[in-house]
Amino acid sequence: MNSLWKDQYRSKLKSADEAAQCVKSGDVIFMGEFIQVVEAMDEAIAKRKNELSDIIIVTTTRTKPLKCVEADPGREVFTWDDWHFSGVARKYSEQGLASYIPFTYHQGPRVVAKYNKVDVVCVRVAPMDEKGFFNFSTSNSIGYAYCKKANKIIVEVNSNNPRCLGGASEAIHISEVDMIVEGPDTPLAELPAVSPGDADVGIAGHVMELIEDGATIQLGIGGLPNVVGNMIAASDLKDIGVHTEMLADSYVEMYEAGRITGKKKMVDKGKMVYTFAMGSRKLYDFLDNNPVCASYPVNYTNDPRIIGLNDKVVAINNALEVDLFSQIASESSAARQISGTGGQLDFMLGAFNSRGGKGLICISSTYRDKKGEIRSRIVPTLTPGTIVTCPRSITHYVVTEYGAAQMKGKSTWQRAEALIEIAHPDFREELIKQASELNIWRRSNKLVV
Repeated sequence: MNSLWKDQYRSKLKSADEAAQCVKSGDVIFMGEFIQVVEAMDEAIAKRKNELSDIIIVTTTRTKPLKCVEADPGREVFTWDDWHFSGVARKYSEQGLASYIPFTYHQGPRVVAKYNKVDVVCVRVAPMDEKGFFNFSTSNSIGYAYCKKANKIIVEVNSNNPRCLGGASEAIHISEVDMIVEGPDTPLAELPAVSPGDADVGIAGHVMELIEDGATIQLGIGGLPNVVGNMIAASDLKDIGVHTEMLADSYVEMYEAGRITGKKKMVDKGKMVYTFAMGSRKLYDFLDNNPVCASYPVNYTNDPRIIGLNDKVVAINNALEVDLFSQIASESSAARQISGTGGQLDFMLGAFNSRGGKGLICISSTYRDKKGEIRSRIVPTLTPGTIVTCPRSITHYVVTEYGAAQMKGKSTWQRAEALIEIAHPDFREELIKQASELNIWRRSNKLVV
């Protein structure tokens, strides 16, 4: 290793308490993304609660509680803003301790550059390599955009972080860093396995009918993407490519089964492109120094123009509710924020741009409410207060366990008809009545219910 980088490392190495002294009242602090959880700096800043005021902490899908928030239950000093809610942020939001930042994911780095103040960046990184670089590991996304704008950059080193190759913006050089903190080496959080339901298996079967040899896929999060991944791995599909927002365990399974080669991709040929990864230890081990994987910032992975350069893009995402006008609600239940827009809108646009592409919104036809009663997820109009994630003009395919409905080029009554055909049979008659009341039902329609 270059002696200059070693000397800089020694001179910039601080304890977390020392590094935390750079935080001033009124500062905005970016504190990392997803499973790359900053811990030592969070704890050190929390200790300074009585010395500070008006601190805003920004994260992306924080997967572990913030000590700063726990130290300030009255929200008198620390305000937490999150770009996309995890279960942790959702819980704190319901207590008035976290707020969501609405945005279209691929615009994130540009939004930061144009509009967001940031004083201090604290990010978790892999140990410095022989060239003087700290790798951002499993989370690229918008972190480097914050680094380019911050007054102070503090890296918290964790030796459990895999070194994830780029791509672009996957690392920061020691010459750009102000302080180095050696963190507690906590292992990366692992997502628990999600058991698929019968509806997931049924939906996945219809999804498989829409995937061709040479397709480039994007899978969201949850039980359904895992089922689709399992089915692809067990299929005879050839030369599948990957251009996705999130890399998960199912991609490893598909790759090891020989389904993923990326040979038919038009850009990043042969590469599994992603902006963040979450899964099990198997995924993290697979990523470490693996040149088949390419980490990029989200303004590349989620740019609809880039997505659309590949042929046969199949984007697979889920939702909470779909109305008969084909509006998609994927992030809130009434006014309760569940997650966020994420990359769903980006990939719906990108898949439509792709030659032969398909943007799929996959949703179980029913759910059980708090009283245990079965309700339809296909509804006449969205529940009041619910946020629209995908406007009807963008919606491409909707898939339930009862089939797939393509929306493009269809009138309002044709959309309503197609959606009712894939709704649960127990709710179709009532949906027809409601569609008629909304004046989006053709009287001569002979749909069998």
